[in-house]
Amino acid sequence: MTAIHPETALVFTCKGAELPGILHPGVSDATRGVLVVVGGPQYRVGSHRQFVLLARDLAAAGIPVLRFDYRGMGDAGGEFAGFENIDADIAAAINAFCAQLPALREIVIWGLCDAASAALFYAWRDPRIAGLVLLNPWLRTDAGQARTYLRHYYLARLVNPDLWRKIGRGEFQFATALRSLLALFKQSRRVDQGDAAVHPPTTASETAALPERMAESWRRFSGSILLILSGDDLTAAEFRDTTNASRYWRRLLARPQVTLRELPEANHTFSRREWRDQAAAWTREWLKGISKI
Repeated sequence: MTAIHPETALVFTCKGAELPGILHPGVSDATRGVLVVVGGPQYRVGSHRQFVLLARDLAAAGIPVLRFDYRGMGDAGGEFAGFENIDADIAAAINAFCAQLPALREIVIWGLCDAASAALFYAWRDPRIAGLVLLNPWLRTDAGQARTYLRHYYLARLVNPDLWRKIGRGEFQFATALRSLLALFKQSRRVDQGDAAVHPPTTASETAALPERMAESWRRFSGSILLILSGDDLTAAEFRDTTNASRYWRRLLARPQVTLRELPEANHTFSRREWRDQAAAWTREWLKGISKI
């Protein structure tokens, strides 16, 4: 194993826009590296410095990491086109990563929230991608969001002592709460495009619902996947509810190359040190165990 070098800044381009990145080289002869893709609105440091701490943890173990801002995010140039349209940004980052460390042969993409979804859309298209680390993937539909709020947020509120104290003091706005609740019930019963995800077709068109397109991308990807879900997070709850309701999704999650880890107390951004450290440890251990593509 060769020496670990200090982190360095670099700038590369994507369709004429300059994208900044921070390279954590690990060991110079490493053949597998991790690309951290940010979720929006976010930039390469991450909430609570999560991406910085993760990158330094992995680099200390010899694993190279590149974290970067894609177009329209953080310090990057260009216009923000949404997480579903950053394939070119990811490809440019991987090219820059490999140019800096020529020994790299495989890349693992690490993403939180809609960055996890973006990574899934990209991964099957690039044979260099050996694996994905997906944290609280964004699988949002209007009906799915409404059902998640009813099942997880409002039921939790009913057993919250603060609610009943507020009612006792006469401070609770019953009319407003009732209107909100009825609107959610109406939305949750809507049969919209997102319900197609229960039985996705063999191929999903670009106009299909997000869960359907994500399922198709998951099916097409042959590498390893580490899925990390928080317990105190509505985005993770919607992912669980949507996938549990779909036989197709359940089969995808049951594939032998998929590893599921759950952190019951963690919130969406793993804001406590112990949660960040656990996610980093799971990532590091999983990276050591996955086979080459």
